[in-house]
Amino acid sequence: MNAWMRRGLIAAVVATAGVAGVWFGQSRQPQLTETAMTDAARLEALNLADANGQPMPFSAWRGKLQVVNFWATWCPPCREEMPAFSRLAEKYRDRGVHFVGISIDNADNVRRYLQEENIAYPLLIGGSDAIQLSADLGNAAQAMPFTVIFSPDGKIVERKLGTYKEEELEAILLARLR
Repeated sequence: MNAWMRRGLIAAVVATAGVAGVWFGQSRQPQLTETAMTDAARLEALNLADANGQPMPFSAWRGKLQVVNFWATWCPPCREEMPAFSRLAEKYRDRGVHFVGISIDNADNVRRYLQEENIAYPLLIGGSDAIQLSADLGNAAQAMPFTVIFSPDGKIVERKLGTYKEEELEAILLARLR
């Protein structure tokens, strides 16, 4: 085999490997499927209560950019990011951004947490239905914190397992508000 044929063969192998890498990388990314879109509607249909037992329907926040955070009082990373979420909720409330926390915890623990921290957005009690919903929305690990951002028309535009840095989340919100 001459040098030109060898170079051509190497180039073909490299190109094939590159295409395969892109294809496999994309296939492993969570896809926004029709099921996820159905779950966005299911989220809106939820009628969860806050820690005081007051029903808080998601349908009340229709048409807003929604940041939905699945959390628990016993989750240190969850508690770590909530003050930043609270600051951003206050800062962007008048621009059509709405934050809501869905606790995988009980109402007593959430009430105690609210006595320690001043949170500027609703904290709802989710239970086992919320655990399943977070999985349906892309949280295959069923770990926390898990955050999903919905566009005003109810489509999932971002989701993240793990904590958001305040600057990171603010950049996402600003990009969506433009």
